[in-house]
Amino acid sequence: MNTLKIFILLVCVGIIHTSCDSDSSDIANTTNEFGQDGQSGSLARFVTLENYLYTVDYQNLNVFNISNTENPVLVNTINVGFNIETLSSYKDYLYIGSRNGMFIYNASQLETPQLLSSVQHFTACDPVIANDSHAFVTLKGGNLCGEDLNILEVYDVTDAENPILLSQRNMIEPIGLGFYQNDYLFVCDDQVKIFDISDPENMQLVHAIDADSFDVIIQNNLLILIGETGLTQYMLNPDDIQNETFLSSLSL
Repeated sequence: MNTLKIFILLVCVGIIHTSCDSDSSDIANTTNEFGQDGQSGSLARFVTLENYLYTVDYQNLNVFNISNTENPVLVNTINVGFNIETLSSYKDYLYIGSRNGMFIYNASQLETPQLLSSVQHFTACDPVIANDSHAFVTLKGGNLCGEDLNILEVYDVTDAENPILLSQRNMIEPIGLGFYQNDYLFVCDDQVKIFDISDPENMQLVHAIDADSFDVIIQNNLLILIGETGLTQYMLNPDDIQNETFLSSLSL
């Protein structure tokens, strides 16, 4: 089986991510995906839209037509910049995180995504997730990630061509992050910190789960934390965000 087919197989079963603390940018990790819709973590390096797979490498956004999963076809390669690390999507938008900034692409033309905007920041590991109106970025410094600054940033992306930095919050070692319902943001830090983001510019810390994790996947009320040694599952209570239930753990 060639490298591309192995990669597509990994896409079908989970996410691939690169840890900023790893010695090699080629180290891959996988986690489980749920159902046909699936849900990847914020450190993923690929997303799918319709019959297209988008991947990032060190400097490029690569577009594959996967209408025939036995024979994926590379249809476009777009140079983004350097130190590219993560890729996420929301509706027709692609959010690319690098150690130097965030890039927003419009992928409504599936084979030819267009750059809408970019923002620059100090050198740091940089996953990005977004919803209709805001993008949330964790900047983790130290080791291979760059300066020793650790920050959670919030951008107004109502106008994707002109993202506006609204606020910054000091953290310990923030990295993976994910949304729950419409009002909560989970951030993997020294603990898994849960913020009420009903007012994104003035988010409030409402709870923390004492768990060692670098990324988070949330599917309905199921929370999966991905750590260096394995996975941990919790059931979230939509009526009481401070009262999650431990389900299981799996060592890897």
